[in-house]
Amino acid sequence: MDSDRPGRPKNVIGPAGEPLTIDDLPPPETKRWVIRRKAEVVAGVRNGLISLEDACNRYKLSAEEFLSWQKLIEEHGMRGLRTTRLQQYRKPESNETNTVPADGPQYGSKPSS
Repeated sequence: MDSDRPGRPKNVIGPAGEPLTIDDLPPPETKRWVIRRKAEVVAGVRNGLISLEDACNRYKLSAEEFLSWQKLIEEHGMRGLRTTRLQQYRKPESNETNTVPADGPQYGSKPSS
C-alpha cells in the first residue's frame, strides 16, 4: 500500500498518542462519526498520512465539515467534537436581523395615549 502513497509516512501519531497507520483510519463506509474517528481522520490529514482531498473523497465529507472538525480540536480539544456540545462551543454570529432590542421584541405599534 505504501507504494501507492509516495512521500507519505507509514504511520503517524494518532490523537491519543498511539501510532496510526492508513489501515487504522476509519473504514470508508463509516456512517457513525464518534469523537475518536473524527480525531483519527484529522490527525491523519494533519500529519500527512492522507491528504485532505483523499480524506474528503474517502469519507464523503465536504472540506468545510473536515475543517470544522479541525477547528473544534484546535479550540476545544477532542471534547469539542462531541455533537451534543456543539451549541456550547459555537460562537453566536452577529446578525442585525436576529437581534432583539434592549426593551424587548416589538410585535406591533404601541397604542397612543
